[in-house]
Amino acid sequence: MRPSPIFFGILAVAVAGGFLAAYGDISKGRDPMLVAGVVLLVLAGWMASLTLHEFGHAFVAFRGGDHDVAHKGYLTLDVRHYADPVLSFVLPLIFLIIGGIPLPGGAVWINRGALRNRATASWVSLAGPLSNLAAGAALCLVVTLVPMATGLYFGLSYLALLQILTFLINILPVPGLDGWGALEPYLSPQARAFGARVRPWAPLALFALLFLFRPVSNLLWTIAEYIYNGLGGDSYAGGLGQALFLFWK
Repeated sequence: MRPSPIFFGILAVAVAGGFLAAYGDISKGRDPMLVAGVVLLVLAGWMASLTLHEFGHAFVAFRGGDHDVAHKGYLTLDVRHYADPVLSFVLPLIFLIIGGIPLPGGAVWINRGALRNRATASWVSLAGPLSNLAAGAALCLVVTLVPMATGLYFGLSYLALLQILTFLINILPVPGLDGWGALEPYLSPQARAFGARVRPWAPLALFALLFLFRPVSNLLWTIAEYIYNGLGGDSYAGGLGQALFLFWK
C-alpha cells in the first residue's frame, strides 16, 4: 500500500501549477502564467483524484475479501496498473479540456466472487465516488485558507466543484458507472444481463447526451453547485476558475 512515485509526481505537478496560479497576475485577466498555473493545477489535481477514486474501489475490495487487488498493484496509486491508460486517463483528460465535463476514468478489475456479500459489492462501487465527494469537501476547506482574488483560490475552487460533479455523474444508475455497480448485486439476472450488454457504450451515450443537450448538463451543474455551496464552496470563484481553465473558449 506504499504510494507510487508516479502519484507523488502528479502531486508535484499540481503543486507547481498552484504556485504559478498563486503568483500569476489576476489583474491582467488571462495572464499566461496565471492560466498555465490553473490548467496544470486542475489537470494534475483531477488526475490525482482519479487515482484516489480507483484506490477507493480497490481498498474496500481488499478489505471485503478480494486480496488479488494488492498483487495487481491497485493499492499503490500507480496509474500504470489500471486497465487501459488511454481510456483511463488520456481520454478523460481530453474530455475535461474540451468541455469541462469529468468523464469517469480509471479501471480496476474486481473479483466480485471473492467479496463477502452483496453489501460489500455495493460499497466497493460506492467507494470511488465517495472519495470524490470527500476530496471536494476537503478542497472547499483548503480554499478557505487561501487568499481570495488569486489564481490559486479560483483554481482550487473549480477543482473542488469538479469533484462534486464527478461524484454526481458516477452515482448515476447507468451501466458502466458506479451507481449501477452499487445496485447490480440486488438486481434480477435479467437486469444484470441487460446491463452487461449495454455497459460498453452506455457511458459514452450519457456523455453524448451531456454534450449535445445543454439542459441535461445544466441540471447536473446546478445540483453540483448546490452541494458545493452547502460544503462552503464559492460558486463565483468556481466559475472564474472554470473560465481560466477553459481559456481557449
